[in-house]
Amino acid sequence: MIRVGLIGRGAAGKVFHAPLIRAVAEMELVAEAGSADAADLIARGDIDLLVVAAPNHAHFALAEAALSAGKHVVVDKPFTVTTAEADVLLALAAARQRMLTVFQNRRWDGDFLTVRAMIESGRLGEILLFEAHWDRFRPAIKPGWRERPSEGGGLFVDLGAHLVDQALVLFGRPEALSADLVRQRQQAEVDDYFDLILHYGRMRARLSASTLVTAPRPRFALYGTEGALVKHGLDPQEARLRDGGDVLDPGFGIEDEADYALFTPADGPAERIATVPGCYRTFYEEVAEALLRGGPPPVDPRSARNGLLVLELARESAREGKRLTL
Repeated sequence: MIRVGLIGRGAAGKVFHAPLIRAVAEMELVAEAGSADAADLIARGDIDLLVVAAPNHAHFALAEAALSAGKHVVVDKPFTVTTAEADVLLALAAARQRMLTVFQNRRWDGDFLTVRAMIESGRLGEILLFEAHWDRFRPAIKPGWRERPSEGGGLFVDLGAHLVDQALVLFGRPEALSADLVRQRQQAEVDDYFDLILHYGRMRARLSASTLVTAPRPRFALYGTEGALVKHGLDPQEARLRDGGDVLDPGFGIEDEADYALFTPADGPAERIATVPGCYRTFYEEVAEALLRGGPPPVDPRSARNGLLVLELARESAREGKRLTL
């Protein structure tokens, strides 16, 4: 049995991590704390794994303290605020021989799993354009750290961390990138719109999100030499978690048929593609496998570090108004 401590009393801890941890038979959630009272939790000798689900700016210090105390660590995304911080944690985890992984849960979204399966099937041919959008209509500024630049806020680090991670999983490290980050809402202190283009030879991956879109663009759109795949709507797992849904319900990650993707081949009629069931629980099942039986962590922290590098260079690209080579 893996005894788990959870740092984070906000939505990340309550909505995502706690229900998923409790759904894994080989884990026991024994204690929870906020960032301010995390020291006592980190010092406890009866905890094997610490989950850091605190605000972004606190990820590094809490993860560093947990690793230094000999704990295995899960850090919510984004891994840290900078690649320099990530490098410190990677070195510390290696020195202490502790597992370190990052909660990039959107790798287990049903729509993403469907996109990945379609690419691997070859039915789309050579992908020439990949688009991922995450649009909202939230004209009002919400209170909290996500709207403050000094605390690792902004739409780009929030949703961009997911979109960049998904693109890197699908296509690997790009050759170059170009980005545009803007504050569009009145009174906004952080970016609330972004458009990032990743360059892969003649293929382009375009990642974008906005807080002022009343009719969201497709969640995913892929255009290849043999066909196109267009998918609207968001994976249902987050909404069901927020509504108190049971992660162990057999229908938990199942998407409605109305939201299935449309595949349009180059030489035949269009067809609906059933969404692969999403399963965030897989992340913690693989954490348990890593700790109890020596399997790999569900997310290699070095891949999360690579995502941070893209985020950093994208900010530089937006500031300087030019394309940057990786």
